[in-house]
Amino acid sequence: MIRRHFTVGLGLAAALALAGCAEKKAAAPAPKDTIVFSILSTESAQNMESYWKPILADMEKSTGMKVKPFFSSNYSSLIVAMGAKQTDVGWFSNASGLEAVRRSGGEVFARTFDPSGVDGYKSVIIVPADSKLTVEGLLKCDKTLDFGIGDKKSTSGTLAPMTYLFIPANKKPEGCFKTVLSASHDANLFAVANHKLDAATNNTTALRLNEYAKGGAQSKKVKVIWESPTLPEDPIVWRKDLDPVVKEKVRQFFLTYGQGDTPVAAQQRKNLERLSMGGFKAADDTHLLVVREMEALENVGLARDAGDQAKLAAAEKALADIKAQRVVAEGKAGVAAPAN
Repeated sequence: MIRRHFTVGLGLAAALALAGCAEKKAAAPAPKDTIVFSILSTESAQNMESYWKPILADMEKSTGMKVKPFFSSNYSSLIVAMGAKQTDVGWFSNASGLEAVRRSGGEVFARTFDPSGVDGYKSVIIVPADSKLTVEGLLKCDKTLDFGIGDKKSTSGTLAPMTYLFIPANKKPEGCFKTVLSASHDANLFAVANHKLDAATNNTTALRLNEYAKGGAQSKKVKVIWESPTLPEDPIVWRKDLDPVVKEKVRQFFLTYGQGDTPVAAQQRKNLERLSMGGFKAADDTHLLVVREMEALENVGLARDAGDQAKLAAAEKALADIKAQRVVAEGKAGVAAPAN
């Protein structure tokens, strides 16, 4: 009798366990069928949508998943969207990509390369083509000029000119100019071309895109008076917690897109040319060491400017550590670190 009750008890326990498993199985989320891809709108969202539309259509065919674009000209919104899991993958600038890695669970898995064969781009400062303004005149800081700068998280629009121009000269834009306006590269280019600003930051890619898309309608009306050292190309970032199966589909798409000698690959390269891209290469978070080094250089300059010896010592140590990491990373990749 006891044995019978024990057997019945086991049967009930097993049935309950199976029912629990069935409930858990039923409650499991459906397989992901949509990728939300965030895109930094360096130009108007309408233009960027037309440039990316054929690429995203090809991504859908390659992955077998729907691809939904998420456009924004605001760097912070792209970072926040990834952190809130509203986006899965994104095309970022280096500085905003670093923030996505730090704050939003992002991870670099690929990066763009330039179709010209020159690996990298440069931050520049532009003035109207008929302007007599020079870098020396810019750094007089007599508060007579209207200056345009990029988003705070823009690598070429803000971080590079601060790191390589203003801080070494012991200057701050807000203390130099009559007005300092923050805008996109496209808006700054239009403002300088139309004499609305005396000077502004920009980059070589944005100028080339204007030449390609608009026949240089604005880029021919400006000239470059300063350029930075070469900056690394833009990273492609995905969420670390993305399904590994989805990750592999996305990885395969990016690393094979535009590659090969087929008519399809040739058309894909044409699609990329509109964005001044040659394609994509595999990368990881070490791709961001260059921008981390730029940040550290900026912190050294700010600490030196403030006369804070403790902060200066900490900033210099952080810079030395990042430089050492960069040497190791580029040694593994077989690449010589460029001089800054």
